[in-house]
Amino acid sequence: MKQKSIKEIVEEINQYLTIQEVKASPYNEDERKGVQSALSKRIKQLEKIEQLHLKYIQMNQYEKQVLDLNKDAVICGIDEVGRGPLAGPVVASAVILEQDHQYLGITDSKALSQAKRSYFEQEIYNRARAVGIGIATVEEIDELNIYEATKVAMQRAIDQLSVKPDHLLIDAMKLDNGIPQTSIIKGDLNSVSIAAASVIAKEYRDKLMSQYHTEYTGYDFDKNKGYGTKTHLEGLENYGITPIHRKTFEPIKSKVKY
Repeated sequence: MKQKSIKEIVEEINQYLTIQEVKASPYNEDERKGVQSALSKRIKQLEKIEQLHLKYIQMNQYEKQVLDLNKDAVICGIDEVGRGPLAGPVVASAVILEQDHQYLGITDSKALSQAKRSYFEQEIYNRARAVGIGIATVEEIDELNIYEATKVAMQRAIDQLSVKPDHLLIDAMKLDNGIPQTSIIKGDLNSVSIAAASVIAKEYRDKLMSQYHTEYTGYDFDKNKGYGTKTHLEGLENYGITPIHRKTFEPIKSKVKY
């Protein structure tokens, strides 16, 4: 019987779904370097997938606590992006994930590559039960302060949902809206629902700031998203304050003429 080629064997190895399958493979007896390399590579791939599954279970701990009390509870994750920048609005997102969701590898949006964020954004929009976006304008930030404006944006995101939530999981905030809620420190790292909201909010705001970049040139808004980078500060010196700058934030506050 003709011996299988390394390419044929590698294709078979890549179909193994568990580490146990790899270890039980008859190809472990094949001494060819390409075969042994494929076996080692597949084990590493499956170990990584296993770690992602374990992390995902951990990131569902707060969701599980709510569902243990009410298996039919509609859980909504809420997060915001844009509290620190000198320019642009603060954007919040509210996300109600579908049953049996599985977004392996999702985490705080800032820790994901742009490609990963874009992938998860599309998946969430395609699969989630409901997604809401809320914005608090620069004017509202200046009038209310950033903390209160963030709460306004979060409530607006909730109001945009097509499904009414029973319980809110919020990243380090509390809302006075009468809905049962859990405030979670570093929620985007510890709750899959909040991580999903983090991705939606960041992608939305990043695109918005890229649009502002075409309207207000010289500040690098497409790259810094409104944060006080060197180029942004140089833009303020050279071109002055734009309508999307937060006038209560330094160094803009010192430049405002009343």
